[in-house]
Order: sequence, then C-alpha cells, then structure tokens
Amino acid sequence: MSHRPFPGRRSVLRGSLAASAALTLPVGLGAAPAFARSGRPQAGWGVQTGDVTTDSGLVWVRSDRPARMIVETSATESFRNPRRFHGPLLDAGTDFTGTTRLHGLPSGEQIHYRVLLADPDDPRRTGEPVAGAFRTVSRHRRDGVRFLWSGDLAGQGWGINPDRGGYRIYDAMAGLDPDFFLCSGDNIYADGPISATQALPDGSTWRNVTTEEKAKVAETLAEFRGNFRYNLLDDNLRRFNARVPSVIQWDDHEVRNNWYPGEVIAATDTRYTEKSVDVLAARARRAFGEYFPISTLRPGAKEGRVHRVLRQGPLLDVFVLDMRTYRNANSPDGQTVDPQGILGREQLQWLKRELSRSRAVWKVIAADMPIGLVVPDTTEGRPNFEAVAQGDPGAPLGRELQIAELLRFIKHRRITGTVWLTADVHHTSAQHYQPSRAAFTDFEPFWEFVSGPLNAGAFPASALDGTFGPERVFVKAPTASNVSPAGGYQFFGEVDIDGGSGELTVRLREQDGTVLFTKSLQPGRVGQ
Repeated sequence: MSHRPFPGRRSVLRGSLAASAALTLPVGLGAAPAFARSGRPQAGWGVQTGDVTTDSGLVWVRSDRPARMIVETSATESFRNPRRFHGPLLDAGTDFTGTTRLHGLPSGEQIHYRVLLADPDDPRRTGEPVAGAFRTVSRHRRDGVRFLWSGDLAGQGWGINPDRGGYRIYDAMAGLDPDFFLCSGDNIYADGPISATQALPDGSTWRNVTTEEKAKVAETLAEFRGNFRYNLLDDNLRRFNARVPSVIQWDDHEVRNNWYPGEVIAATDTRYTEKSVDVLAARARRAFGEYFPISTLRPGAKEGRVHRVLRQGPLLDVFVLDMRTYRNANSPDGQTVDPQGILGREQLQWLKRELSRSRAVWKVIAADMPIGLVVPDTTEGRPNFEAVAQGDPGAPLGRELQIAELLRFIKHRRITGTVWLTADVHHTSAQHYQPSRAAFTDFEPFWEFVSGPLNAGAFPASALDGTFGPERVFVKAPTASNVSPAGGYQFFGEVDIDGGSGELTVRLREQDGTVLFTKSLQPGRVGQ
C-alpha cells in the first residue's frame, strides 16, 4: 500500500495534544465543563478541522465566554517560529463557537496547530492552548488517500454510556490514521431525548450521560445547540476531532425524523409546541453551521448550503449531497413526473456539472440516503416513503426519476469511477447495481456501500427495490429492531485508494475495527 506514513501524529496525542487537552476538557461527562472563572477563556469542547484542501483548512473551537480566536500552525510539535492566524470574536451570537480558515499551507504535509482564546479586552490574557494535527491534501497521486465514513450518533436514546467507555468506535477509527472522516448525516438526534437509563433485553441497564437540552425534543435554537454540545462531552470523539479532519453532511435527525420542507407537525404530536418544520429546520441549520467547520456554511459564505464538492487531489473528488433541504414531500411516491425529486432541480444540475468537470480518478457520491433500499415513512401512520425507492421494481417512479436522470447522464457523458457511499439505515451492506437486472437499463453498473450506526439503535436490513437492479452482495444487520450498541451492530466503512495502481478498496468494519467485507475496484473500468 502506498498510502504515505504520517510520522508524529500519534506522538502528538501522547505529547502536546494530550497535555493541553487534559487542561481544558470537561472534568466529568455528566455536565457541561465547569472552569475556574479566572478571566482566561477556556476551550473545553476541544477542536475540530474540516473541509481540508491542498493548501487550506478550517479550524473550529468553542469558548466558555467571549474570546478572540487565534490559531498557530507549525511543521513540528515544538511550535518554533509558528505562523499565526487571527480568527473571529466568539460571542453569544454564535454560542461562543467559531472557525478560522488556515491558508497558504504546504500540500501533503502534516500541520500541527494550536488554538488560543484571548480575552477580548486584554489580548495578553489567554487560556491554555488546545492542540491538534492534520494532513493537507496531497497534489501527488503517489501518496494515495484513505478515509472513513459512517453516520447516526446518539440515536434511539442510546447516548454516551460511561460504563462502556463512551463512543469507543472513534478510537477504533482513529487507529486507522485516515486522511479525513465523512459523516453521512444524523450527527445528532434532535428529536430523540436521552434519559438517564434504558433497560436492556438481558435485564441489565444502559446508563446515559444526560443534559438539560437532551431531556426533550429540540425546538429552540438553544436546544439544538445543546444537542451538538452533547456529543462533545465524549472523550473519544474530542480526541478523534483533534486528529482527523471531518467532512460533514446532514440528514433528518438534525431536525426531526423524516422531515421535509413545508411539513407541519400534527396537533396530536404534543412533544412539539412549534409545529412548523421550516422554523425548526432554520434553527437546526444555524446550530449545525455553528458546531461544524463547513466551508459553505461559514458566516459570510456566499453559497450558504450543505452540498459541495471537495477536491482531494488527483485520485478523489467527494460530492457531498443534501437530500433533505430541497426534496419534495414524502408521499407514496408513485408519480410519473417529478422534477423536484429528492435533490431539487438546482442541486441536480450542480451535481451533473461538477461530475462532468471532475478529473479525479474516483468520484465518491456521498449520499445521506440510499438509492435502492426501501425506507418507509410511517410517521403519524402515513403510508409514505422517505428515501428514493418505494418498493415497486418496475420503471422509475417518483424520486427514482431524478436518480434515473442522473445515472443516464453519467453513462452518456462517460463519467467513470463513481462510487456511492451512504448511511441512514442502521446496518452495513454492499449493493451492486446492474442494468441486466433492472427495469431501467440506461446506466452503467455501479456500487453502493452502506455503513453505520456509530452509536445508535441497529435495525434489520432494508428491502431492495429492483428498479435499478441492485444485488445485495453483503449485509450484516440484526433480526430485531433497535438493538442497543451493547448488542453490537455498530459499523463504519473505510476507503483506501492506492497511489500506484489507483485501485480503490472498500472495507466494511465493525465498531472494534474488525473487517467484515472487502471489495476492490479498478480505476477506469465500467461494470465492476
């Protein structure tokens, strides 16, 4: 394997990162950080990096009070002759969060960074620095690319369990030394309160860390912000964030189960006093942009959107989709004309345009929902569908029409190297789509790989819809619904692209890193 080594990253954790983190992390998992209010700002929620390119990256932090964000970078842990970036003023308007864009970085190199928070009235008074490290994207094919993906965190009431060591899956993922982590949505469960305990089938008890904001469904901006803060109480996640850049997308549970624009919550759902899903979504989107380093959601970003393409060197482009914001209403999905679909017309045109421009060997389409797996929407008893497929194996209908249009475009433009990655369904599987098995045949074969959850209830395998001819080559899923993380069935996926051959290898892994399934794909070939 030609994936380049990253000397020093693990020593960062043992050295400066571990030391600085120990001074700033929450004392106990059960509550928000409590610091001696000496006048020096503290960064008890750790640091994150995101949307890293060949020469730039975003660094995120949250302060415990108003502060000026400062980031220093260095080629070494000693931080001799550091380069300094002056970031924004962190205040209550952004819940004391902020991001700073690092620019002019060397390509394909390890970047050590540390975040300092300065008193706005006295810049000489700073809190303890919080350190991290990441790799910039290499311009050279020979260096290869390795990344991980998964989704679904703290769902179905299964939160941070200190008896199990919290979100342990993040330590297993960090051990693979990825270039970045793609989170395929459901970063939080804003509609999923977390109680102190849950009963397990064997008679034992699952114990959760709890917070005030997680005691009910999120409706206010403060409650949505509290949902994002909840996950940052986990030591494993904070360590992971400090060493692995993220590529974040969203799905339904950032707002509410199976939501769509224009939806009005039924009066019978007494959990919600705010019945407009559009109002809830706006609040959730604001908190989402505050708590993750996303290039297109930064204050002042022109696009103001989740969907984007991230160029990861000559081997890889990642097309991050938003299958939530622009979709039509969930329905039986049997219409023969559907211009809006699940992506919306503008996003579909954007995706076509960016795919046709891509010169990368591999084009990963990061979809927050699967293509050929049937995902029903039984919210409030409605016989509707939530994803693309609706269980009719015939010609495309409803949202399938838009996917058919995209697949036809990829074929006729001779775009090679497309691979679909997704999560959402709380099991792991690999599907191969083949025209010879399909009702719609005007496309080239492709693969779709599913992973997750990270820490949530696991569910049985979804039914397949035959419209695009999927064959389930591998699946691991429980036979019962909502199996707790204590029962296993927590998953993540790995993608490794060899710098010499260009071969792309997908590995589906369990929460401890055990490989369940491996598939290698050759560059430039069709119908693998």
